Amino acid sequence: MFVPTDFLDLGSREAVDITLHRLARKGKIRRLARGVYDFPKSHPMLGLLQPSAEAVARALAARDHTRLQPAGAYAANALGLSEQVPAKAVFLTDGPGRTVKIGPMTIQLRRTTARNMAAAGRLSGLLIQALRELGAKHMTPERRAHLKRTLPARERHELIKDIRLAPAWMHPIFRELAKEDA
Repeated sequence: MFVPTDFLDLGSREAVDITLHRLARKGKIRRLARGVYDFPKSHPMLGLLQPSAEAVARALAARDHTRLQPAGAYAANALGLSEQVPAKAVFLTDGPGRTVKIGPMTIQLRRTTARNMAAAGRLSGLLIQALRELGAKHMTPERRAHLKRTLPARERHELIKDIRLAPAWMHPIFRELAKEDA
């Protein structure tokens, strides 16, 4: 994934735009959204592959110089807390909100508060958003055990640093996950 500003050290913005346009027209690169490109990848049986929602969202965030935080069902699925594969990948951002459609995939960037973005890019931010999606009554002992089993111990210990950013009902879960294994 790349954006035109990645190449400004090679020439003017106009020259970069013209070159990217020509390469896209020849099929060497693919224009996914306004100002977002990638090298198309093909699979022998599946044909042309779509990029991941996270890669597209990261490219949009890099282009706009904003931060991202996966949210909702997408965050729960990323942590393995839900088998539901969301039709729409939702990311919280401190930049402009927008919806981008790439093939059958929809990526929604939702503008949010500074508090929701305080832990962006860290495990604690992902966990807070996933737990918000599931709710307190759906955080079963099995799901807690799954998180303890799958999240790296070093990253789990970092959860205590961000506990103040989580709602009060999540504090016991954060403490439990951050505990040393016996």
